[in-house]
Parts: sequence; structure tokens; C-alpha cells
Amino acid sequence: MGLVTGILTLPVLPVEGVGWVLDKVVRAAEDEFYDPAPVQEALVNLERARDEDRIDDEEFAEQEQALLNRLEEIRAYQLRQGGQPAP
Repeated sequence: MGLVTGILTLPVLPVEGVGWVLDKVVRAAEDEFYDPAPVQEALVNLERARDEDRIDDEEFAEQEQALLNRLEEIRAYQLRQGGQPAP
């Protein structure tokens, strides 16, 4: 890169840096949002709550269906991204 080009493109560098940081933040947020582990853990906790009679079967079924729908959404997202769905 020449001296003139470097001077002329200098004002653009902070914008590119902000774009890079935003891209990293978005990726980290997506990774967290589409992580199946917390949903799977919630399913285990839900099963435990039913076994300990802290919730009834009707409430269990409603919450379980919501969690299973969320897992399906996560797996669909992972497939769209070209990755393998988590087990």
C-alpha cells in the first residue's frame, strides 16, 4: 500500500474495525442463542420436576412441547448454516 493510498483510506479503517467487532458480537450472540445445551438441560430439569411432583402432567406436556419446538428450531438453523445438528 502506497503512502497516498494509506493516507486516503485512513478514515475508513475505524469503520471497518467497528464492522468487524459487530460481526463478532453477532456471531457470539447467535452461537449462544442457537446452543442446544441449555434447552436440553431444561428438558432434564423439567423431567426431574415432574418426577418430584413439582408440576403436573399437563404443565409438563406444555413446557416439554415448547422446549422440543425450540430444539427443532435450533436444529433447522444449524442445518441452514451448513453444520451438523447437535445430538
